[in-house]
Amino acid sequence: MENYENKIGIKSWAEADRPREKLSGQGRRALTDAELIAILIGSGSRNETAVELSKRILHHYENDLNKLGKASISELSKFKGIGEAKAISIIAALEIGRRRNDTESQAPDYINSSRDGYNIMRRHLMDLNHEEFWIILLGRSQKVLGKELISKGGLAATVCDPKIIFHAALQYQASGIILVHNHPSGNLKPSHEDIMLTKKLSAAGRMLDMSVFDHLIITDNGYFSFGDGDLM
Repeated sequence: MENYENKIGIKSWAEADRPREKLSGQGRRALTDAELIAILIGSGSRNETAVELSKRILHHYENDLNKLGKASISELSKFKGIGEAKAISIIAALEIGRRRNDTESQAPDYINSSRDGYNIMRRHLMDLNHEEFWIILLGRSQKVLGKELISKGGLAATVCDPKIIFHAALQYQASGIILVHNHPSGNLKPSHEDIMLTKKLSAAGRMLDMSVFDHLIITDNGYFSFGDGDLM
C-alpha cells in the first residue's frame, strides 16, 4: 500500500492538469474521458497524476468505456494507484451513465415486436460477464406483466428449469412468455442447445395453454430473435 503522503491531490497539480477546475470553467463536455475518470479517482502518486493513471487504465481497455464498464473491482484494483474504493467509484459512475442512457427511451408497456422485447431487457443483460436467463411475462394483447430472472450461469451457459419458468408464469396468470438470455461472448448465433431448449419450452407451454412467443439472445451489440428467424 502507498502511504497517504505519497498521494498528490488535485489541488497540488499544475493548473492545466486540474480537471475539476476545467469542468467548472469550461463545462463538462470540455473534459476528456481520462479527465472525467481522474475526478473520480481524486489523486495519483508522486510519479503519476490521476489523469495519467486514468489514461493508462483507458489504454488497457482500448479507450472503450463499454469495455471499462465490464471491469470488476478486482480487475481495476490491479492497477497501481487504484484501491478498492477508487475501483468502486469508477464502476458506480459508469453504471449511473448506463442507467441514464436506459431511461432516455422508456421500455414499452406492450410487446408488438422483437425490438420491444429487446428494449425491455437490454439494460438487464448488457455488460455481463456471465450468462443469465430471464422471461418476460405477458397478459392479454401482449401487455407486459413483469419480468423474472430464472437462473444465472457461467460464461458459456446457464441451466433453465421448465418447472421454475412456468411456475413464475402461472403466478402472474400470464397468457404467454418471451424467453430471453444473453451471450457474454457477443456471438448472436443460437447454439444447438438454445434451439433444443426453445422447442422443449414451446412444447411445455402448449400443454399449459400458454404461448411461448419468442426467444431473444442479447449481446452488447444487438439481439437475435428466434421468432424473426422462423425458429419457434
